[in-house]
Amino acid sequence: MSIGETACTYATLILHDDGIPITAEKISTIVKAANVQVESYWPSLFAKLAEKRNIEDLIVNAGGGGASVAVAAVPAAVGGGGAAAPPPAEEKKEEPQEESDGDMGFSLFD
Repeated sequence: MSIGETACTYATLILHDDGIPITAEKISTIVKAANVQVESYWPSLFAKLAEKRNIEDLIVNAGGGGASVAVAAVPAAVGGGGAAAPPPAEEKKEEPQEESDGDMGFSLFD
C-alpha cells in the first residue's frame, strides 16, 4: 500500500468516525493537515468509493489473515452499535523445549 493510499484511508476513516460526509476536498484537507503529499487522484478515488460502498461494511469485511481481530474491533469503536463479536480463541502452540546441556549429560564446566 502506498503512502497516498494509507493517508487517504485514514482520512476517510476519520471523516466517517466523525459523521462528516466523505468528499475528495475533505480528504485532501485532512491529508494536507497531516503534511502528507499524495497523488491528486487518491482523494477522489476514496470519495467515489465512499459514495458507492458502506464504510462500515468495508471495515468489517476487510480483515484477512491476522488483521481480522483488530478490524472486527473497529466497528464498536466507530459507533457501529450492538455488541462486538468476541475475538476468536487463540490457539496455543506448544514450542519444543530446548534441551539444556545438563539434560544431555555434560555441561560447559565439566
